[in-house]
Amino acid sequence: MLTHTDLRDLQLRSLKMQGWIRQQTFSPENVKTLRRFSSWEVAELILGINQSTFRGKMAADPTLPAGKVEPDGRQRWFTLEEINGLRRKIRPRSGSLMPHRPRGRAFRTAIANFKGGAGKSTVALHMAHAAALDGYRVLCVDFDPQATLSHSMGLTDVSEEQTVWGIMARDLVRETEAQNAAPRGAMSGTALPRRTIPSSITDLGIHDLRLSDFVQPTNWPTIDVIPSCANAAFVEFASAQYRHLNPEWSFFAAVSRYLDQLPAEEWDLIFFDCPPAIGYQSMNAVFAADMLYIPSGPGYWEYDSTTSFIGQLSEALEDLAYGFEGTLSADKVSLPKAFADVRFLLTRYEPNNQLHRAMFEAFGKVFGDKLAQHPIEMTRAVEQSGRFLSSIYEMDYREMTRETWRRARASFDQAYAEFKATMLPHWEALDEETLPADKVPAEGGRR
Repeated sequence: MLTHTDLRDLQLRSLKMQGWIRQQTFSPENVKTLRRFSSWEVAELILGINQSTFRGKMAADPTLPAGKVEPDGRQRWFTLEEINGLRRKIRPRSGSLMPHRPRGRAFRTAIANFKGGAGKSTVALHMAHAAALDGYRVLCVDFDPQATLSHSMGLTDVSEEQTVWGIMARDLVRETEAQNAAPRGAMSGTALPRRTIPSSITDLGIHDLRLSDFVQPTNWPTIDVIPSCANAAFVEFASAQYRHLNPEWSFFAAVSRYLDQLPAEEWDLIFFDCPPAIGYQSMNAVFAADMLYIPSGPGYWEYDSTTSFIGQLSEALEDLAYGFEGTLSADKVSLPKAFADVRFLLTRYEPNNQLHRAMFEAFGKVFGDKLAQHPIEMTRAVEQSGRFLSSIYEMDYREMTRETWRRARASFDQAYAEFKATMLPHWEALDEETLPADKVPAEGGRR
């Protein structure tokens, strides 16, 4: 017979192998580092200008970041910080190289689906990296206890107190304290019952953590992450207990309340990587999101799972709307939940596969213009990037043929460009009324 002790022994054995894999994947110090980018990449793929124009700008202005020259002198290689310095200083005829940044807070996108292996973490990772190369500052929130996104960003030693579970526990204590301090119930006019949070929660000191304590830097200088870890898997059990402790606690809005308190000028885009289930964590993600991105494989079973996902998500959101509307004592909770947009994105797509083409057509007939027109293609480079916990943007094209690398990158570039074109009008429309005038960042402003 096997018990939890045996499972823990198996985990410890696996952790040893995980450490060895990390040594092979990351630097000798077990720290993931970001490579430099060649002048060819910087000019044509990142800044979008002709190579000769780029060389001319570099020669004409000695104050521009010079990068690092190869021993043979043929190619310069730039860090992301240097690339952003070039982006700020180079002024082509078409105007600024800075990406458009509407006023107001960061735009939030949840990447969610039922099925494991649908590509949620892969899409979140590549969207974050593509946005960073586009000049945006990005925050990723890993809601999945499998922590694939966190591991891919080089974070492996994570305490559960600094995950989404910590944010929810902190919110529970603070919301309960606020409710206990309120003299009368908001809706009924009667006094609310006093709720007591057990010392097993308050003694952790989570309610005293600062907002910034949950945010960790990554190997990308303009990407931060609220990580996850395997120990955070118990959040589903803990949250059920928390709701019993305080039935008036609007658990589904905990992360949204946390994000609303972050400085509006700190990040531009926020991506949520959701677990393959509808639960307390995933409901926090979808409730906090402005837009919902639903990745799916190109097979029938993936289509079937996606159909089930949107149906059960619809029911869960409806239950929240009718079950809590008018009964919540916490303020700033808007029900029913509304998304600015919902998009479906096919992943692991093979354009020469007849079944994949047929499923893309089927998705299009059902979801219409909600289906992204640029699916993520499955290539050898994409497979290799997944094995090494890296995005295609992190991989050095010299490790394979340039054409293989370019084809894989082009697929993600097109998917990101379509995401950006969809997202920007909704970002423009975000309500800015609650943002103080002195907190609104100047357009194009960067730290």
